[in-house]
Amino acid sequence: MTDRSSDSFNFERPDPDLMKYYVICALLTVVGAPIVIIPFLFRYRTLRYKIDADGISMKVGVFFRREVYVTYRRIQDIHVTRNLLERWMGLAKISVQTASGSNAAELVIEGCKQPEALRDFLYSRMRGARNESSRGEPVVAKALTGTGSEPSHAATATDDVVLNTLTDIRDAMRELVRKQGASE
Repeated sequence: MTDRSSDSFNFERPDPDLMKYYVICALLTVVGAPIVIIPFLFRYRTLRYKIDADGISMKVGVFFRREVYVTYRRIQDIHVTRNLLERWMGLAKISVQTASGSNAAELVIEGCKQPEALRDFLYSRMRGARNESSRGEPVVAKALTGTGSEPSHAATATDDVVLNTLTDIRDAMRELVRKQGASE
């Protein structure tokens, strides 16, 4: 991936439909709509994402600025969620979880129109970061997972070796059990 465009996903601002979603949510509060819409408006106007070669960053807030940066190496799981209104509007939230010890997501990307593409992109970057960090990984593990520079037929050859080894272990275990049963 020497091409610069493949190093980042072009997603900096949430979709304008997110503001429509916020307005509808505020209107659903009926009496509190004028009060509820103000934080939503500030959130929408200040919400910024940056997805680059190293990780994802999010900045939001006016008075209390929140900045979160998650490297691909720290990502544990990625969830795409949509409520009924978001599905109707074609929006989704992507929750990025790390091993931070908290049940809540470390970072939530709101207002995404193509969540599956972004999720797949993040998964590929997450897996790439893990493969780069484990340079001492055995060749057998790389062949089994299909990663590395080995050709794809190496995985089937390794599978045959593993299968033969497991068959030998099974046969040896059966022999031990048979001998133990005969000695009793």
